[in-house]
Amino acid sequence: MTDHKKAAAKRSRRKRDTTKPAPETSTQRADAPAVAESTPAARALAVIPLHVRWRDLDAFNHVNNSSYLTFLEESRLQWLRTVPGEWFNAHSMPVMAAVELHYRKPIEWPAEIDVLLSCERLGNSSMTIGNRIVDRNDHSCVYADGNVVMVWVDPASGASVRLPDAIRAAVA
Repeated sequence: MTDHKKAAAKRSRRKRDTTKPAPETSTQRADAPAVAESTPAARALAVIPLHVRWRDLDAFNHVNNSSYLTFLEESRLQWLRTVPGEWFNAHSMPVMAAVELHYRKPIEWPAEIDVLLSCERLGNSSMTIGNRIVDRNDHSCVYADGNVVMVWVDPASGASVRLPDAIRAAVA
């Protein structure tokens, strides 16, 4: 038996760890809170209105999970366009380093949504942007929430650089 086959056979004999709870589904449980509470230190940045497009839907007639990330990207860019001063240049540009997104309720078409952005954390070279995707007419109807970590880097080297003063001022 080859080493590859021996390793595969050994892996198949391992017992599954049944002590861990099963992962939660994307459907909101009735006993769970509908909104993840913002930290007291979070600072509101913007409310970005967006339209759900027909092309955002999947075969189940609700917004595809990947479209939520597009909504977040569009919202970040719309907010960044309003930041006075230089927040990017040839030596300092933001990149997304991490995203955490909790799907709370399906978005069905037609829908008008707002994306609520807040600053959860400012670091030396990064910021954590909190986000909630909500119904435009009822902000208590939360479709998704989470956060995105943006890191400013030098595109030539890929090394992180100091967070621009314009971003610090916009969040202050």
